[in-house]
Amino acid sequence: MSADLAEAAETAVEQCLNVAAGESVVVVTDDSREAIGEALYAAATAVTNDATILRYPPAEQHGTEPSAPVAAAMAESDAFLAPTAKSLSHTRARGAACEAGSRGATLPGITEDVFTTGLDADYAAIDAACDEMMERVGDASEIRVTAPAGTDITVQIGDREWLADTGMVRDPGDFSNLPAGEVFVAPETTSGTFVVDGTMMPHGLLDPDQTLRFEVDDGLVTAIDDDAVRADVEAAAELVGDAARNLAELGIGTNVGVEQLVGSVLLDEKAAGTVHIAIGDNAGIGGDTDAPIHLDGIIRNPTVYADGDEVELPTA
Repeated sequence: MSADLAEAAETAVEQCLNVAAGESVVVVTDDSREAIGEALYAAATAVTNDATILRYPPAEQHGTEPSAPVAAAMAESDAFLAPTAKSLSHTRARGAACEAGSRGATLPGITEDVFTTGLDADYAAIDAACDEMMERVGDASEIRVTAPAGTDITVQIGDREWLADTGMVRDPGDFSNLPAGEVFVAPETTSGTFVVDGTMMPHGLLDPDQTLRFEVDDGLVTAIDDDAVRADVEAAAELVGDAARNLAELGIGTNVGVEQLVGSVLLDEKAAGTVHIAIGDNAGIGGDTDAPIHLDGIIRNPTVYADGDEVELPTA
């Protein structure tokens, strides 16, 4: 195991989750992320004698529910860490674990490079940046986002609550992605256009002249100009109908340590001064839509307005 991998794992276990001696920790990983899972397990065993690692074949889609034994282990632990190729963030298993009092972090799509880069951060500073952004947008009823590539979209917050992904997972039921650094909301409804010019799966980091355009009306994505993304949404829609086209999330990146986009949605959506918008599931983040997908797209150089007033965004 490399020193960088071990150091990043130690940050996750000790700084972010603040694991104490005697606490039960479960590391949930898959065959493609074995090295990261083993690093986290080693860091956990250095703190507590009650650590477990569970490994299974990679899922085919983000949001796929893990097996019942994995879900049970997460719910019965004091803390869990989930470095997996496909995201567990928006699964019922993750939500049930937090409801049962387990605190945890998912690391969807994590790579060793992103792990070592993203965990080389001052998470107390990220926590403070999230607090500042919450003060600027937390009471707004309407958020409008514009951007040079063509985004002009307005979301109505309704009674939905803004959430902060700070990376500081200290109390029972707390949850975060790692790497962390964003504030986000599941809008009540949305209309307008958003144009992704940063990172979005299945493409990764877009070429400088490449954009993905989405039209949204009354909370549903009505048009997608990219064949690959449209195919993913249509495949999910065959299972759940319009829930797959739900405008699921608006997020604002607050991680001032991310200086450039690298092609990892997990890291790039946290980049300070960016906005990301997601399609599909939001039941795990304060919405009411269940879907087997959650597709985030990152927007560069946005301008954000809260109830008509421009919001100062953090910068790297």
